Amino acid sequence: MNRIKYMLGFAAICFSFSAGAQQSRKKLNAVKPNVIMIYVDDLGYGDLGCYGAEMIKTPNTDKLAKNGLMFTNGHSTSATCTPSRYALMSGEYPWREKGRNILPGDAALIVSPEKATLPKVFKKAGYSTGIVGKWHLGLGDQVSKDWNADIKPGPNEVGFDYSFIFPATADRVPTVFMENHKVIGLDPLDSIFVSYKSKVGNEPTGKENPELLKLAASVGHNQTIVNGIGRIGFMQGGKKTRWTDEELASTFLSKAEDFIEGNKDKPFFLFYALHNIHVPRMPSTMFKGKSVLGYRGDAILEMDWVVGELTNQLDKLGLTENTIIIFSSDNGPVLDDGYADEAELKNGEHKPAGPYRGWKTDVYEGGTRVPFIVTWPGKIKPGVSSAMVNQMDLLASFSSFFKQSIPMDEAKDSENIWPALTGKSKTGRVTMVEEGYSNLAIVNGNWKYIPPFGKSTDQLYNLNDDPAERENLATKHPEKIKELNDMLKKIKQN
Repeated sequence: MNRIKYMLGFAAICFSFSAGAQQSRKKLNAVKPNVIMIYVDDLGYGDLGCYGAEMIKTPNTDKLAKNGLMFTNGHSTSATCTPSRYALMSGEYPWREKGRNILPGDAALIVSPEKATLPKVFKKAGYSTGIVGKWHLGLGDQVSKDWNADIKPGPNEVGFDYSFIFPATADRVPTVFMENHKVIGLDPLDSIFVSYKSKVGNEPTGKENPELLKLAASVGHNQTIVNGIGRIGFMQGGKKTRWTDEELASTFLSKAEDFIEGNKDKPFFLFYALHNIHVPRMPSTMFKGKSVLGYRGDAILEMDWVVGELTNQLDKLGLTENTIIIFSSDNGPVLDDGYADEAELKNGEHKPAGPYRGWKTDVYEGGTRVPFIVTWPGKIKPGVSSAMVNQMDLLASFSSFFKQSIPMDEAKDSENIWPALTGKSKTGRVTMVEEGYSNLAIVNGNWKYIPPFGKSTDQLYNLNDDPAERENLATKHPEKIKELNDMLKKIKQN
């Protein structure tokens, strides 16, 4: 009997200790919420139900918006992917130096391992950091690299403890997965060679062998064929390393879930960079034909499913209440982006950019005004905010939240907008520079000025009265043009 009492007492002590440990861990994590950034590719302002889409249903993403703060004036810095990602990581406008435009698949790393980055902010705060998905910021310290050996520097060197990526975009070679510094599935008897200058090996190309394509190109995308799709660039070898487009979403989801599971007992930052809905749009088979918008719509449905799976996992692990989710897109939408996937033909009345003018690559609002949703149950009151916020400001904002200082001359364009991100203020940025494919614009308050480029003249818009940028007020307000032009010059010279 005494032995039984002793064992029961010991069990009670163990249970008490375990419960106390769990409470301590919860208190620690409550101070440091997990942060997941879901970064979608080429998703437009009007591509989600919560932002007005009627021809496609996105219930899981809409649920994020319902339970969080949905911004109507949220922006990427740029209307193309590499520049936006650079700004997000570095807190610096990408146009300040050459070489930060859309990169080829064999480019060298353009984010400095020596400077402040968004993941480093979290590492400094004691977080585990991971990236899963698209990278497209270059790898290694030179263009010429051996894809059959460790490749560094890369994501790990700029602040991520763990990385599972593909190097550039789905329409560029090499079409391989990389875990940390290594290409997965390497075969020493089938080495990988990549070139963006001339053909390597005897691999069939879209140009020479169009009969082998399951998705024809509309413009370009006619070099090495992988998975029945022509790509940009030439690739030889690495047959066992090559992914199929239909597996991308589920593979990245699985790796994201693994990262969350492995770090559930400590604070983590996950940059989940989806490949959806960038071309080539080739969603997994279970989503093909599920929308009325063709493969582009199917890819949006797949994206929304991924969001649902991830949030379901957080619920099951009991992490939802202490996790901040930031959902956004790297730039505005595009229909025909080089493949004949019927995106234009089947678009119908759908408005991918919502009420805004312009598309991906454009300096108009449709190029950089994107979905932007922030959730933190119990901390951020659900609602809609018109505050001007920019992805580039996450670095300074989280630095402020963690009471960190940023080294002088680093992340110099990032602003602390934490009060706006959390709904404590209706004001975010006051001034912002937007980057199109080959030109800049400046927004200050309600006014937007686009300097002359190409054959155009000065353009001036009042975004409050004319959000679609239809009425050019340049001739009516020459003094405003001078003011904004001077302001833009000052920012550029900073």
